Amino acid sequence: MRLSALRGATTATENTSEAILDATEELMRELLARNDLAPDDLVSCIFTVTPDLDAEFPAVAARRLGLDRVPLLCAQEIGVPGSLPRTVRVLVHCYLRPGTEPRHVYLREAASLRSDLSAAQ
Repeated sequence: MRLSALRGATTATENTSEAILDATEELMRELLARNDLAPDDLVSCIFTVTPDLDAEFPAVAARRLGLDRVPLLCAQEIGVPGSLPRTVRVLVHCYLRPGTEPRHVYLREAASLRSDLSAAQ
């Protein structure tokens, strides 16, 4: 197994706890599934949210998925004018099986952030 880093992002429909948790849970489920990862394969997860999302910590969704023994950190993204609103991003450090190519995941409106990956999704 080799240490890798995976990126992902999604958008919440609104600044509510439910919307942030739903979006984050969908993102994490997809990231884990596309990379064939179990909780024990994860080293850490760093979540960021745009300044317009402050109703909940995205890490709560990860804990609900069974990542309660994985170190999780939440931070606020830089408020760049014109950037995509209501965005949750994640950087996952994990161990991938040999021969596995990292598969980054960009969902919902965040797919526009990495149009170069859209064909692979």
